[in-house]
Amino acid sequence: MKIMGYVRPNGAVGIRNHLLVLPSVVCANDAARKIAEQLAGAVWVDHQHGCAELAPDAEQTRRTLAGFASNPNVGACIIVGLGCEVVNAHGLAEAVAKTGKPVECFVIQEVGGTVNTVAAAVKAGSRMLEMLSKQEREECDLSSITLALECGGSDACSGIAANPAVGAASDMLVEQGGTSILSETQELIGAEHLLAKRAVSPEVAERIWYICKRAEEGALKMGVDIRYTNPAPGNIEGGITTLEEKSLGCIHKAGHTPIQEVVEYAEAPKKKGLVIMDTPGHDVESITGMVAGGAQVVVFTTGRGTPVGCPIAPVIKVASNTTMYECMRDNMDINAGEIVDGEKSIRDVGKEIFDEIIAVCNGKKTKAEVLGFGSFAVNRIGPTQ
Repeated sequence: MKIMGYVRPNGAVGIRNHLLVLPSVVCANDAARKIAEQLAGAVWVDHQHGCAELAPDAEQTRRTLAGFASNPNVGACIIVGLGCEVVNAHGLAEAVAKTGKPVECFVIQEVGGTVNTVAAAVKAGSRMLEMLSKQEREECDLSSITLALECGGSDACSGIAANPAVGAASDMLVEQGGTSILSETQELIGAEHLLAKRAVSPEVAERIWYICKRAEEGALKMGVDIRYTNPAPGNIEGGITTLEEKSLGCIHKAGHTPIQEVVEYAEAPKKKGLVIMDTPGHDVESITGMVAGGAQVVVFTTGRGTPVGCPIAPVIKVASNTTMYECMRDNMDINAGEIVDGEKSIRDVGKEIFDEIIAVCNGKKTKAEVLGFGSFAVNRIGPTQ
């Protein structure tokens, strides 16, 4: 199956053609924002990281920022640094340059303050936007697509409607040679034995057990038993009673295909098919990690409703019940509540989601894109220095 996308110099396929303005450190957030505000069509993110981080966090931040800017949906990138941060701006620019896409780096302490930095970056960004405007979509194979699977604010219908329907769509993509990423390790706990049975090898099965154990032990080190603090209040109000119950519903997003590998947060999958990424249950941090890992499009199920989007990847919202869908039509793209209502089958809605993925890949805007919503957050491992 074919889609129309933007072919990058390294052969990757983007479904959007963004100019991204990316700060390497929290201290450069304001400068990055001012640059993006003067470049019509540019997108930007802010974050609280990049400095005063212990080595594991500094590496995770670097990997996430570099991966996000290297995502095929980014056609060109401006890196903005301060000059004394832990996550080096020039190093980020070098990592992004390896993709072959245009990248410029401006360091505030080197350029001579924020006013000079903004002026220089806007001038460079104008040239980049002109270049991007001349690029045209080309016919590409659907196998070039990586789909991020996310579940936020579950209710009693999530595990019987929205998530199984997304699982059906995921299977359809994998059947076409594409890749799907299952995330949110905390929401695999209690169902890890079912996922391990689907692993392509004992090594992959062991990794599934390992990341779930690591997530539980990390919480226990802080004096918290995650099995008794999760589900969240909104999940409980929606009808979820235990973490295991939530997990058994969440894993339906993964459909029925074999699990090929398990990757770390913001790490790009090396294999096609269904993979697992070790991300937190925090929706924005999870989506950021998967997009940094190369996902060009996100499917996000919800029973409670959320407006969350992503700055560079379209997010397709799937409502698990009709009541919420009707209440939040401005934010929801697909109504899986029709399964519960008895109007459509899981397969029917799965095909509807799959068709929506194709349409979005070809340029259709999601509700979150129309509203201009784009949240970004990097997962934190340890304390600030």
